[in-house]
Amino acid sequence: MKHDYDMIVIGGGSAGLVAAGMSALLGAKTLLVEQHRLGGDCTWYGCVPSKTLIKAAKIAHEMRNAARYGLAPATPEHDFASVMQHVRAIRQKVYEQSDAPSHFERMGAEVMQADARFLDPHTVELTKPGGAEQKITSRYFVIAAGSRPIHPEFAVPTLSNETIFELTVQPKRLIVLGAGPVGIEMAQAFQRLGSAVTVVAPGASILPRDEPELSAMLNTALEADGVSFLLGRRVTSAEKDGEVLTAILDDGRKLPCDAILAAIGREANIKSLGLKNAGVATTKKHVTVDDRCRTSQKHIYASGDVTGRFQFTHMAEHMSKVAVTNAILRFPKQLDERRVTWATFADPELAHLGSSEDDLRKQGTKFSVYRFPFEKIDRAVVECETTGLVKVLADASGKILGASILGARGGEMIAEWALAMRNGVRLKHISDTIHPYPTYMLGNRQAADQWNRERLDSPLLGLLGRLFGYRGVRKGASAL
Repeated sequence: MKHDYDMIVIGGGSAGLVAAGMSALLGAKTLLVEQHRLGGDCTWYGCVPSKTLIKAAKIAHEMRNAARYGLAPATPEHDFASVMQHVRAIRQKVYEQSDAPSHFERMGAEVMQADARFLDPHTVELTKPGGAEQKITSRYFVIAAGSRPIHPEFAVPTLSNETIFELTVQPKRLIVLGAGPVGIEMAQAFQRLGSAVTVVAPGASILPRDEPELSAMLNTALEADGVSFLLGRRVTSAEKDGEVLTAILDDGRKLPCDAILAAIGREANIKSLGLKNAGVATTKKHVTVDDRCRTSQKHIYASGDVTGRFQFTHMAEHMSKVAVTNAILRFPKQLDERRVTWATFADPELAHLGSSEDDLRKQGTKFSVYRFPFEKIDRAVVECETTGLVKVLADASGKILGASILGARGGEMIAEWALAMRNGVRLKHISDTIHPYPTYMLGNRQAADQWNRERLDSPLLGLLGRLFGYRGVRKGASAL
């Protein structure tokens, strides 16, 4: 059967953009369908605006704390509406530079604004903004429809990452529901910009997917910034009396506030896609895929948030590369889920790769922990960024099993460990690699040095010393 297209990609966020661009570049006749505007959550509501706001907040924080650099501290005076306009201007710039339809049209893909709904396994109905409908067919599909924030069922509306960057008036008192990456990043940013922020979360700790030791250190740093935490608690309802907004906790306490930010999770955008008509299996929350990103229909793939797997831009891109490689090239490429990285861009940053200590203990894997504190990284010392730790998990041979970094540039530093882990590079090789001085990355090498130093305790080295007639007293690695 001849189809209208070789590939139709549904959704123009990170996953969809990579899928459409790669498919077109490989020579497939490709259509990218997006109901609103290209760029998705990352460009408009997530990574780009949040990191822009975080930077502005850090500048304000540095001004207040300039004394640690020998400078006179100053109280930052800012117009919140101007800050948020800057945030929106940056995301527009990123969109125009990277995500506008013309970029993908130059690659050979067609771009259409429409809602897509499957009619059968190879046919979708597209409804354009004016209401016009069109039925088209495709040989392959990639579903990349993304996700949306979950809101609590309160009597008053709550903010989400989709609305917070549209604010023009700064809330004096902000309650953040949830202690995951979004909640933590926004809590610190708004606190540094002058809001009084309280984080309420049901868990016993912040960022529960990260190494507990490092997330606890970050919690302390956030409290030093002034962020308040009510952990092990929930906001069960909220009410508004005139201009006064009140959040009500599960223990009956009432917290007056000016706004509530819901950062309690996301749900996949699958309800309107007509997936049953296509025979695509789903759970209540997401599209089910295998390790090749293939759905229950062998010609239909899915990637990104819609699959319910790791909800990161970089994983969405990775999944799309896997999906298109399998579909268009018919090469059996699989997801790399053992070496997933992520980072929370608070100050300091908290980044993670691979297995945690708890994971390895549950698996019965023998491992050692190698650490190097930021207070001993010279670049961190000269820049007064000494809060943090490089923590690496490895077996006796130096094979890297996981890593976590809390500290300045942690999101960048974790990439070296990811590259090493993926390519079988061991701690010895990291230790033997020349890293430029003084850099934060040198902290990675110094953590790997700990593995090498353990080998200095070898009895063989003592025997060689006596053989060569050396007269010094060996102290061993424990003295370092």
